[in-house]
Amino acid sequence: MRIFALNPPFLKKYSRASRSPAVTKSGTLYFPTWLAYATGALEQAGHEVRLIDASPRGLSLEQVLGEAKAFEPLLVVMDATTASFHADLETAARLKEALPGAFIAMVGLHVSALPEAAFERPGGPDAVCRREYDETAVDLAAALGSGRDLSSVLGLTYRDGTGRVVHNADRPLIADLDKLPFVTEVFKRHLRVEDYFYAHLRYPMVTLFTSRGCPAQCTWCMYPQVFYGHPFRHRSPENIVAEFEFIQRELPQVKEVLVDDDTFTIDVKHTRRTCELMVQRGIQLQWTCEVRTNLDYETMVAMKKAGCRLMVAGFESGVKEILKAMKKGLTPEQGVRFARDARKAGIMVHGCFVAGNPGETRETLEETLRYAKTLSLDTAQFFPMMLYPGTEAYDWARLNGYLRTEDYTQWVSAEGLHNTMIDRPGLSHQYLVEFCDRARREFYLRPGYIAGKLWQAATHPSEFQRTLISAKRFYRFLFPRQAAEPAAAA
Repeated sequence: MRIFALNPPFLKKYSRASRSPAVTKSGTLYFPTWLAYATGALEQAGHEVRLIDASPRGLSLEQVLGEAKAFEPLLVVMDATTASFHADLETAARLKEALPGAFIAMVGLHVSALPEAAFERPGGPDAVCRREYDETAVDLAAALGSGRDLSSVLGLTYRDGTGRVVHNADRPLIADLDKLPFVTEVFKRHLRVEDYFYAHLRYPMVTLFTSRGCPAQCTWCMYPQVFYGHPFRHRSPENIVAEFEFIQRELPQVKEVLVDDDTFTIDVKHTRRTCELMVQRGIQLQWTCEVRTNLDYETMVAMKKAGCRLMVAGFESGVKEILKAMKKGLTPEQGVRFARDARKAGIMVHGCFVAGNPGETRETLEETLRYAKTLSLDTAQFFPMMLYPGTEAYDWARLNGYLRTEDYTQWVSAEGLHNTMIDRPGLSHQYLVEFCDRARREFYLRPGYIAGKLWQAATHPSEFQRTLISAKRFYRFLFPRQAAEPAAAA
C-alpha cells in the first residue's frame, strides 16, 4: 500500500527528532532518524512510502496536505513531540479530513509515554504505535491490508468500534538490528542531506545508530525510558562498516558521520572490533559518537585510528553527589581522566552539562561551571534539565511540586527555544536559565579558549570552517541582552 511518513510542520527550524525537540540556538537540525528507520522497514516489506520532513523544507500544513492528497496514501505514520503535541493533533485531524479513507497512526516519544492523550479530542489519530515502532508499523500495515483485527498488532494503542481505547501488549524489542535497512539509504532516497546541520560536526553530515538501548539509569534520559529500553543491542561490526562504505560510495558529499547511539562504547570489545574493521576496509570518513566518561584510553586510540574526530560526553555535573542523585553512575574524577585521555589520544570532546538535578544548589552549579572550564573541551553545552513524560525526572518533579505546568505548549518559547518547566526551592526556572546563559558566556569568551580556537584555525582549517558556521548562528545568544531567553543545547 501507499504510506505517507510525516514529520509534521510546527515552528520554523524546529528540530523535531532531537532528544529534546526545539529550535536550537546553534541552528542544529536533526535528521528524522526514527521515522526514516520505519520508512526503510516499510519499504523492505514491499510498501510504497513517501517520507516528508516538513521543517527543513519549510512546508506549511496546507502544503503537506496537498502532497498527501496527491500521493493518496492508505496509511499515514506521523511523529508527535511534547512541545508540538497540540499542533500535531490538529495536523492529524486535518489529514483525516483531507484523506477520509486513510488510517492515521502517531509515533514518537510523547505518545509512547502518554498514548491515551492522542484520543482525548475528536478527529485525531486512529492509533498510536508505541515505543520502538519499526516492526509495529510494518505489522499495522499488514493488518490493514489484509483486514486482520488490530488486536493482533503488538505495541499498538487504538480506539475500537465501541469507542474504547485499547492498549495491545508491548512488542518485544528488536533483537537482530542487522535486519534493519541502512537509514542512510533512506536519507538518500527521500531527503537532502544538505538540509541538516549539527553544530559540532563537519558539514554536510549524516547520522545513524549502531545500537539501541542503554544500561545507564540517568533519570531524565528519554530514549531508554520511553523508546527503546535499557537492554543493549548492537549491530554487527560488519553491518556497521558496510553502511560506512555505502555512505562513502553513494553520499560522497558527506564529510562526517554521527553515530547517535546513547553510548557507542558500552561494549568496548565490539567498539574495538568495529574500529579494526574500519581500518581494514579503508574507511576514510570522519565520525563522532556519544560516550560515557569511563571510557579507557586504549579504546580511544583505536577509535582515533579508525577516524573518530570527536566524542560527545555527558559530564552533567562537577559534583559527585549530584551525579549520584541523577543515577549517572560516574564521578567527576572519571570525567577529568576522560578529558585528559581524549586530548592525549587526539580526539576532541563536546561536553554536556545539565542544571537543576535533584540536590542542585546555586553553589553546586558554580562548582560545575568551574569544573567545565578545567576540562579542555572543544565545545560545551549548558542547559536546564528538560522534563518529559515517561521519565523518572518528570515524575520526581511532578511528585515534589517542582513542575511549573503540564501545558505542553509551554515546553518551548514563542521562538521555539527550550523552556524549562522546573522550579525548585532557591532555583527558579529563571535562575536556571540565567545560569546557563552566563555559563555559556564564561565558557566560550575565556581568553584561553579563544586563543585555543585561533590556534586550531591555524593548524586545522577544516575545523575553523565548522567553528565559524556555528559561531555565526550562536553569537547573538552569548551576550547579556539575551539572558532572559530560555536556555537551549548548544
